[in-house]
Amino acid sequence: MHSEACKALKKQGYQFITPNTSAAVKPCMWNKRALKGGEMCYKAQFYGIESHRCVQMTPTLKCNQQCLFCWRSFEHEVTEEEECPPDVIVANLRRVQKKALSGYKVSPYVTPERFAEALDPTMVAISLSGEPTCYSRLPELIDGLNADGYTTFLVSNGTRPDVLARCRPYQTYVSLDAPDRGTYLSLCRPREDYWDRVQESLAGLAGRRSAIRTTVVRGYNDFSPEGYAAIYQDSGARFVEVKGYMYLGYSRNRLQRDQMPEHCEVRAFAENIAEHCDYCIMDESPVSRVVCLERDV
Repeated sequence: MHSEACKALKKQGYQFITPNTSAAVKPCMWNKRALKGGEMCYKAQFYGIESHRCVQMTPTLKCNQQCLFCWRSFEHEVTEEEECPPDVIVANLRRVQKKALSGYKVSPYVTPERFAEALDPTMVAISLSGEPTCYSRLPELIDGLNADGYTTFLVSNGTRPDVLARCRPYQTYVSLDAPDRGTYLSLCRPREDYWDRVQESLAGLAGRRSAIRTTVVRGYNDFSPEGYAAIYQDSGARFVEVKGYMYLGYSRNRLQRDQMPEHCEVRAFAENIAEHCDYCIMDESPVSRVVCLERDV
């Protein structure tokens, strides 16, 4: 991996599994907040996940899209990388998470019991950076994590349905950030036109625990609720998360703060979508500006 990219990511808190590969771990804000006894992320509220026992990681830093709302740096884009073998990732995950959280052991806000739980993670979210399906051994990695006792969440942009079909995480997330092809191309900026592949991935969610995530950017894709509803309806997803864009990270170089919708806007948009499909609002998290819908079966 390019040394400048590596240095930049390390400054952002990335912990690499091995020095020469790009598989990495980085505790998220909610992990640290929950570790100190604070509130957990909306995944705890919606799906029962304990945030302080969750490892946020990626097996690759490559991505085949450059979404305007993405918080990662395109300036430090990785084009070539050495892949870390799945067994090496699984064997080192707890060690690297412990290293990332080591400074919290002496915090007066972290109890010994909570810290011990954090060092014994039960959940892996493959969602840190890059597109996981660009990692050639993703199905093998997920099988290894499952066998090691982790609950696995896989977050994908849906551009490689053939890979997703071979993955067996506990829950699969696929992004749908546009109601039509033109909006997808202008907002997500894929290297190729993957729109049809995204639709194939969404249809392939049938029969598995799955969710669609739509990131709403004010003025870009916050229209055509009936268009989103039709795609949701044709998918196999059990859940849909309609989530407001957050003005964070490197996305601030591409978008403006006023393109971050308020929660009331996200809620209203989700309600409009629900009017056109068999999904009903199940829950919401105003602090994260996200509304969760569930298929009415």
